[in-house]
Amino acid sequence: MRNRIDIGIWVPLYPFMPYFLDRTRELADKFTSAHPEYRIEVTGVDWLGLPQAVHDAALRGAAPTLAQYFYTSAQDARDAQGPDGKPLFTSVERAVAGRTEILGEPVVLGDVTPAASRYYTFDGEVAAMPPLTSTTLLYANLELLERAGVEETPGTWAELEAACRAAVALEDGPTHGICWPNHGWLFQQSAAQQGALLADHDNGRSGRAETTFLDSDAMLAYFQWWRRMHRDGLYLYRGRPTTEPSDWDANFQAFADQKVAFTITTSVEAERMIGAGREGGFTVRACRMPHNGQAPYAGNVIGGDALWLADGLDQETLDGALAFMQYLNAPRAAADRHRDTGFIAVTEGAFDLLAREGWFDANPHFRTALDQLAANDGTPAAQGAVLGEFAAIQRTLTQAMHDVLVTDVDVRERLSRANAEAQRLLDDYNAAVRGLRPRGPIAVG
Repeated sequence: MRNRIDIGIWVPLYPFMPYFLDRTRELADKFTSAHPEYRIEVTGVDWLGLPQAVHDAALRGAAPTLAQYFYTSAQDARDAQGPDGKPLFTSVERAVAGRTEILGEPVVLGDVTPAASRYYTFDGEVAAMPPLTSTTLLYANLELLERAGVEETPGTWAELEAACRAAVALEDGPTHGICWPNHGWLFQQSAAQQGALLADHDNGRSGRAETTFLDSDAMLAYFQWWRRMHRDGLYLYRGRPTTEPSDWDANFQAFADQKVAFTITTSVEAERMIGAGREGGFTVRACRMPHNGQAPYAGNVIGGDALWLADGLDQETLDGALAFMQYLNAPRAAADRHRDTGFIAVTEGAFDLLAREGWFDANPHFRTALDQLAANDGTPAAQGAVLGEFAAIQRTLTQAMHDVLVTDVDVRERLSRANAEAQRLLDDYNAAVRGLRPRGPIAVG
């Protein structure tokens, strides 16, 4: 009997979700039972350290066959190199080469929902395959809104502000109208909603991002509105930028305790939010994230991660890796992953399966994220940015926002300084990629 063909897959270990490692191993076992010529080794790596671990392994010629990068590390994946200096990863779409099945496994790459597929599309090809996708939603306490005379859940900043004022004005109402984490994802969302770019070259999509636009009019409008909400006692701030899962939990708890009428957080929290209302005796509605009503709406961006495929594989290893990627996102597997984790059903086939089973009729809060992403207009702003040091660049915004909330700093000037810091980070990253400076550790999150 000939030796089995080894496929190594590295998946991120998220502190808030141990599910994915175990479930991937279960699916790997089922896949190899159907394809005994393969052996799949699933390795969990701390999500913050995974890009650096892949980079270090690649320099030793020991990179995995598949690596699952968080979306803010997409540029790191694109720039990753093997010991020969060639790109470490290849386009998944190019490797599929138009096939409809591989080793008998139906190809579902083309079935990935448009917003997720577009985020990982470069040079006209889907570079990576996302198993986990999310977006950002507004959650509303309907009983508080009814008591405050708010008949419709808000869709714009102005409507949200008015609803918060009405809720806070209640004699025994919440202390504040709303809370959300001071986290980089929120800045991405609000810029995308207004059709604003975070970087040049179409958000790093028609070429390498070289110039940051964090001080755009759209970002300034978001900063100014956020500060006004805070100064008027409508926004509840924990007093620091969000860096840990516990910070997200604190926002959840404020909503669960009815200290606020609204919260904004990830779509992955939809079931938890509904459950908080059930336990607290109030009804929760998952709503699309409010946007600036003074600007045309372009769309909300995704979160999550994607599998990147090593280049230079022999045909048998390549086919096994590709087949397993399709197997991971087959309708049943993707539907079960959605049910178990709250991440969006990432393929149309999974969505159709869930709909036929009555899942969305019984759980309409899970439909909201899909509807929000379906409204994405596909422009570079709404696709989302891809740039080096993305996580660190996001943190320049969270620190700037913190300063704007707790001091009297001029908003425009503070945002300008944040953009200058972001530009320095991007310049250093690009110089390192070109070999002009030493490469530092890779940041994620």
